[in-house]
Amino acid sequence: MQLFYETNDNTLIVKLKGELDHHVAEKIRVELDEMISNKRAKNLIFNLKEMNFMDSSGIGVIIGRYKNINKLGGKVAVVAVSEKVDKIFSLAGLYRIISKYKSEKDALKCM
Repeated sequence: MQLFYETNDNTLIVKLKGELDHHVAEKIRVELDEMISNKRAKNLIFNLKEMNFMDSSGIGVIIGRYKNINKLGGKVAVVAVSEKVDKIFSLAGLYRIISKYKSEKDALKCM
């Protein structure tokens, strides 16, 4: 799993590449929490274009970051979700709390 990020005003945009599973979930969680804190991000966008797998540990990472951002009064969104990951998000009910957009540009408009 590789993690890339950039900021746009008070929004942290995180690009995940590879598999978000129990092998890397804790490391990714720690990195994301540090980025959110260091960048003073209020909103978070996950770009999942290059993420090809996620298990329940990955779902936990996403939900945990949602809870942290929600406490700050911010929003979390996902963009460029693959068909496989989209199915996981749907089955887990994540779209009830996290909005999905086609592009980062679209998501940024709604933050």
